[in-house]
Amino acid sequence: MTMSRPPATGMFRDALVADLREVRAVVFDTDGVITDSARVHAAAWKTALDAFLLRHPPEDPHQRRPFDVRDDYLRHVDGRSRLDGAAAFLTARGIEASQETVRAVAADKERLFVERLSEHGIDAYPGTVRLVRALLRAGVPRAAVSASRHAGELLDRAGVLDLFDVLVDGGEAARLGLAGKPAPDLFLEAARRLGVPVDRAAVVEDALAGVEAGRRGGFALVVGVDRDAGDDTAARLLRHGADIVVRDLGELCAEGGSK
Repeated sequence: MTMSRPPATGMFRDALVADLREVRAVVFDTDGVITDSARVHAAAWKTALDAFLLRHPPEDPHQRRPFDVRDDYLRHVDGRSRLDGAAAFLTARGIEASQETVRAVAADKERLFVERLSEHGIDAYPGTVRLVRALLRAGVPRAAVSASRHAGELLDRAGVLDLFDVLVDGGEAARLGLAGKPAPDLFLEAARRLGVPVDRAAVVEDALAGVEAGRRGGFALVVGVDRDAGDDTAARLLRHGADIVVRDLGELCAEGGSK
């Protein structure tokens, strides 16, 4: 799909902050940026990885500490595919895991995530919806990307799937052989489908691997989202490639903009 649209103009341009007014497309990560599903992913990872550490404790006692849903999630698994996330965490804990072990851990996490998904609702962040609707009114194409194969289901459950022109999820990544973050492949494919050069497009991410991918891809603007407002999360997002960091994407709507 090829689209050719001018930058946002007129009264609709004024609904966006200056950073976004010359951007011709915006590519959004899904978990933790559009939907609050990151908490469900984090809980599933914690259960799966804590159980693994109990069964196979690392030699170093310090490395046996439980999975931290904030720090370990952000450092090792957020924004990555299940296999890449499991491998990264086990390596960080000094565990030389076989491919079979990595696949088993990833499968356990997937099972737990699906169970939690059926038990708990998924919502879209109001500030994100406000920004996406402002972009829609301004004629700026929008894409959603995710390393997860569940992205379409999550967006549909949250009632926002129809707000996006393009979705590139984990299933598409596998079909096309796209590398996972911090490689920029997912974002590049989304921009290609929107028909907008990357140097005129923005990426919005909450993961360290995600903002690094946006920077590697040569995007005009990389926005980091710091939902937790941790002591150093914003600084880490900036170090990994974000141009700006916000706590909520509603901050990118100018005062009095679309709601």
